[in-house]
This record gives sequence, C-alpha cells and structure tokens, in this order.
Amino acid sequence: MSELSERFETHESGEKQIAEKIRCDACPVMCYIAEGRTGACDRYGNVGGRIVRLDPLTILDHMAETGGAVVPFVAEGEDWNGELVNPGRRFVTAIGAGTTYPDYKPAPFIVSQEVEGVDLVTVVTEGIFSYCGVKVKIDTDRHLGPETATVRVQGEAVGHVTTGEYGSQMLSLGGVHHLTGGSKAEGRATCDALLNLCNRKPVELAIEGGATVVVEAGKPPVIDGKLEQRMRVGCGSATIGMFATQWRGLVDEVVVVDDHITGVVSEHQAGKVLDWQDTGIRIVGRRSTPGRYFKVSEPGLGWGGTTISDPLSILGEWNAKKGARPGLSMLMVSTTGEQFAYYELDGDLKPIQKPFPERLAKSVRLIEENCEPALCTVLFVGGAGGSLRAGVTENPVNLTRSVHRLQTYVTVGGAPVYVWPGGGITLMVDVTRVPDNAFGYVPTPALVAPIEFTMRRDTYVQLGGHEKEIRSIADIVAHGGEYLNARHVLGAPSRNPWPPLAQLWRHEGAPR
Repeated sequence: MSELSERFETHESGEKQIAEKIRCDACPVMCYIAEGRTGACDRYGNVGGRIVRLDPLTILDHMAETGGAVVPFVAEGEDWNGELVNPGRRFVTAIGAGTTYPDYKPAPFIVSQEVEGVDLVTVVTEGIFSYCGVKVKIDTDRHLGPETATVRVQGEAVGHVTTGEYGSQMLSLGGVHHLTGGSKAEGRATCDALLNLCNRKPVELAIEGGATVVVEAGKPPVIDGKLEQRMRVGCGSATIGMFATQWRGLVDEVVVVDDHITGVVSEHQAGKVLDWQDTGIRIVGRRSTPGRYFKVSEPGLGWGGTTISDPLSILGEWNAKKGARPGLSMLMVSTTGEQFAYYELDGDLKPIQKPFPERLAKSVRLIEENCEPALCTVLFVGGAGGSLRAGVTENPVNLTRSVHRLQTYVTVGGAPVYVWPGGGITLMVDVTRVPDNAFGYVPTPALVAPIEFTMRRDTYVQLGGHEKEIRSIADIVAHGGEYLNARHVLGAPSRNPWPPLAQLWRHEGAPR
C-alpha cells in the first residue's frame, strides 16, 4: 500500500462511512480520515473525533513590532479573557480559515469591525483554485530560452517562456490546462511547483533549448548553476545615454554590448550633443538608428546577454577616412558592468587589448551601482469563481460588480492585489507580501489560496450577503469556527496597509 493511500481514502457521496473514520467535506476529494491522521491535503485532520483545520487562523496586527514573526494569540485549550489589544487594527485573514466547499456554504468567517469610524465587513475564505498559475519575472540579461519554449519540472511540462521585458525574462507557469488537462503526473508536478513558488520555496525549472534556472521569490536566480548578481542597467543605447558624460574626454570610443540594442557613443545622439568625434568604427549588426544596433549576436549567457565571449567579434574593419587612427582608445562594456575591456588601435588599425586604465574604472563602477540586484518575482494569478463568490453573497455576480466598482477591496492573506479588468474576478498578488506558508493544495489537483473581501457593512447587505453569518472580531477570536484549531497573530508587513480605502469608504461619495 502506498504512503498516500495509507494516509487517506476517498469515497463517492452516499457511500457508507468507514468505521472510526470521519469524512471531511472541505474539498471535492472528500477524504475519510482516521483519528490522528490528516487528509490528502495535509490541511485537515481528525483530532479527537472531529475534523480540524490544522494550520492556525492568522490574524494580522498592523501595530505589532514582531518583524513578521508569528506569535501565539490563543492556543487550543487556553481561556481568553475577553480583551483585545488595539482591536481596531486587527485583520482576520483567510489563512487557516477553511473553505466554502461545498458551494452552498457561507464563507467560514464573515467578520465585522469598526475601523476609523467605518463599519466594515470582511468575508474570509480559503479558495480552491483550479484556474490559477504564476507569472515569474527573472531580473537578468542572461538568455534563458526562446519565447514559447516549454518549461519543465521533473520532466513534466508546467508552463512556457513568454515575452521578455526590460531587463527581465518572463515565465508563465501553471494554468488549468497543465493542472487538469494533461496527465496525472503533469498535474501533480504543476501543482507542486506552484505551491512551492507561492510559498517562497526554491524550484528548479528546465527550459527546453535553454537554461536550467532555480527560482525562489525574493531571491536572485541561479542560472545553470551560477548565482546571478544584478540585472542590466538598461539596453546598450540607454546606457550610452545615461553615462556618455562620464566618458567624455577620457576615451575616444565606447561600445556597450547588448543582446537587444548595442550602443556606440560616437554615433549616438548623446555623443553628438557632446560633440563627440567620429572614430570610423564599424559594428557587425543591423543598424537601427545612429549609434543603435540590433542583432549583433544571438542571445546567450555571454557579454550583455549575447553568446560572445570576445567583444571584438562584433567589430568590422575600422575606416581611416572616418576618423580611425593609431592610438585611438576604446572601452567595451556590458550592460551590467560585469564585463569590460580597454583597447587601443595599432598601426594597422587593429584593436589591441591594454591594461584597464584607472581613469575608466569609476564609470564601470557607476554602471554596476545603477544596476538593480538580480531578483525573482513570483505573482500568483487566480480566477475567483463560483464557490468563492457564493460564500460571500447569494447572488455571486453582485460581488464581481462590487469589486470592479471599488466598493469591495480584495486581499490575499492581507496583501493587496491587482484585479484585472474585464469579466470575473481575476487577481494577481506578489507572494512576498503574503505571510509565510499561506498557500496550500488539494489533490484534485488545485492550489488553495487565502482571499478576503472587505467592504462597508451597508454595502454587504445591499449585495445580498449572508447577513446572519456576520460575527464580531472579538467573537471569532474567542470562539473560533467550525474547524478552527487555534488562532495566531502576525505582525503585518508595513507595506500592506489596512484598510487601504478606509478614507474613501468613510464618505457617502465613495464609488458605487
């Protein structure tokens, strides 16, 4: 018997319950769980003959100076004396709250509290997201792989490379087709990768026809075993524009090598404004506008995200009629300042590498200083669908309209989200702004993410919300809920405001 099948069993609705096991209805798997064991998700267990949400309900304290550490608030079995420290700044998140499954159930917690004179309601639930994925932004000028190349984890396809942006490589991972539309192995690998990425754990991604990348949110990428240090300051042309004045009078020519746009200072408009003299240089590439060249090399892991290790390979013959002369000096540098070299033309107008002069060291350091640190950003993207919205109101479309009218503010574990325009509630959140281990999974497979909807109480009533289920924050802290095991309080990150729209909600003229 496998470890998984030993840990849980599932049955069709209506089947006889197995002796000494309790059926959990928190997700569609409907596990039967024995005493002291957990379901397939590791989130719910049989504790003392009842189904318990094993992770604690997380309450954010926006005044706590805990540095982000979780501290016990009310542990199971302890008495609560009825006192709240600064209750107006507490926010009950959906982390550890439980789900709305099956769909007809109201959300696990519908919390009422007054904040700055505004009577607010926050509807709290852990959503089961089959329609979800992550967008990964990797700050590096290294070439990771061609656009649309398949991204694999443990040999299984989990996403693809998408269009690169300024100084960053972009990946799109997950989505319903990888989670449920392929083989079971593909679905498991996708779910596992998404869960680890969202919980800020490292994941090794293999890109077809490209690199192997270790991605961890908030950390620099590791590309083919090498830890990246910085992203590029800009393309070669932008680098010329930013630093041309630093080179004026110190060197005769500067070439900034870049996979996208290689810059040449003597031809560039920035150089012309500074009255830079022509040098007779010739770049092997496709000239775009003066001083800007495309396709000097194929993309790769070399200088400026190209395949080259010798920057002289992008130069053609020098033209004496246009300014080339023996002794002419040239700096070649990459867009991160990691690679640089100094040359002088000999009597045959051939560039000869010379010791790097101290007079140019400052300008190279300036490029490095202006580069952002290499970083991986992971954005969770999910569509809040039927059961989520039904847990808020009996007429789910009202919630969608309320969100788009800015009547309802959406958060994930207390972190602000971006809600995409158009139909539905498609949201995107930076996982580094969400408390640790906020995401879970169910083996359907799908991700479980905390989600909160906050609005004025009168707005909630107008939406057709589950008014009878509204409870005060004091009551929730004191008594918990159906599956609640314990409560923890967490010092909220200072960049997550609460509530961000309280000033707007205070006025009658708020958007409707």
